Amino acid sequence: MLTAGNPTALAGSFWIDLYAGTGAVGIEALSRGAARVCFVESSPAAVQIIHENLTSLQITSRFDVIRADALEGLGRIRAGIPPADYVFLDPPYRLEHAYLSTLDFLAGSPRLKQTSIVITEHRKKFDPGEKFGRLTRYRTLHQGEAALSFFRQA
Repeated sequence: MLTAGNPTALAGSFWIDLYAGTGAVGIEALSRGAARVCFVESSPAAVQIIHENLTSLQITSRFDVIRADALEGLGRIRAGIPPADYVFLDPPYRLEHAYLSTLDFLAGSPRLKQTSIVITEHRKKFDPGEKFGRLTRYRTLHQGEAALSFFRQA
């Protein structure tokens, strides 16, 4: 179970960090024992920052960085990489349609397995929805003006 009090909860897990930005979420997963993280980011400047952050932290393996939009990037994840245990997506808040299209895509994607958890960060005032195909929201956490919605297969 993924909890703050369980430091080994991420050990051996595979993460996909969509709309990765600086890579902070994926880097945190690696620091907590994730086996592998795939960062997907479309901005060349942000991809450079991800590489710089990984280098500054002396992280030299267990990751892939894909420069592409989220849906294209999901299709470009290397063969042989297993389905994700966790997918984190945090598109720019102004792109509300990106939540819907990405969650719809993930709901039918072979990148998920039965036990995968999809986590979305969004504005508290924006509700991305309860159900996307086989994905159903089971928890929402509010943090100031932001919220995290957690989805898993029904």
